[in-house]
Amino acid sequence: MKQLFSLYRRNGIYYAQNTQNGKQESLRTRDEAAAKALLHSKNEASRQPILNRQIALAYLSATDAAAAKRTWKFVMDEMAATKQGVTRHRYDIAWKDPAFELIGKLPLLETNAEHFLKVLRTGTVSTNHYLRRLHNFALEMNWLPKSVVPRRQWPKAVHKEKRAITQAEHETIIANEKNSERRAFYQLAWHMGAAQTDLATLTAEDVDWEQKTIGFFRRKTGTVARLHFGPVVAAILQDLPGSGPLFPYIATQSAGDRSNQFRKRCNRVQITGVTLHSYRYSWAERAKTAGYPERFAQEALGHKSQAVHRSYAKRAKMLLPTLEDYEKKAEANQTPVAG
Repeated sequence: MKQLFSLYRRNGIYYAQNTQNGKQESLRTRDEAAAKALLHSKNEASRQPILNRQIALAYLSATDAAAAKRTWKFVMDEMAATKQGVTRHRYDIAWKDPAFELIGKLPLLETNAEHFLKVLRTGTVSTNHYLRRLHNFALEMNWLPKSVVPRRQWPKAVHKEKRAITQAEHETIIANEKNSERRAFYQLAWHMGAAQTDLATLTAEDVDWEQKTIGFFRRKTGTVARLHFGPVVAAILQDLPGSGPLFPYIATQSAGDRSNQFRKRCNRVQITGVTLHSYRYSWAERAKTAGYPERFAQEALGHKSQAVHRSYAKRAKMLLPTLEDYEKKAEANQTPVAG
């Protein structure tokens, strides 16, 4: 087995040099015999872990020939291959994160916590989410003998503050939007609260003028949302195509392109801290403030979980009437009993 450390002398002082990474360390002696003894002890200290690893790899290779060579890039590709459609595209984009290049060529069995922590420090909140999924996928496929980072020690993802777009901000964007198709898109986002891709792919056939409803399939959850619309939305719809896509050009764009264009329009009128998704927060907060039943809001937003809807509407300020007012109304509505 090749020795990890080699001996050399410089200016009369003996040094140990790591043959793998070239790092040099002074042995703090001019005595050759003492230097050789120190070098021997360092090589012996490193020999056992390396030997143990080689033994372990030999056993693993007997049952899994690719165990020693399987890298995180391989895991990324295999994980993405299990996804389809928009989700597959999302994973393909996620793996292009420069932070993942730090471990792409790293064999799984040579990975330690420091490698993952460096990726997390280099990346973003999204990196945290996808690295956790990648790690769990490798564990579930039995490609990792144990967790690289224990579940409880995994760094918490800290999200940026998310807020709803205000009515004044929305009206400013609409007033400065010259493109009629995009202006109608933002107006329907305000009134419907639909996710941008669901809204962009609406067709004229999704509109039931007799029932005054718009029905659409939520791609993210696989549920169907069906909304009644009033005169304001009807007026917007009447100016859109009567057949095929309601937004012919916007429907052909990627979510990223639609988001970039919205951001540019916000920058133009000096609006910060919002994205297209902020329209959903706004819709939910307005619904909560207006006393719109939560179960209706869930159906409209396409979410079944009460916790999800409450997270959307957590910033809403709802004015609650006093119990005294309700008691007075109850007394006024009581029917006198005949004597």
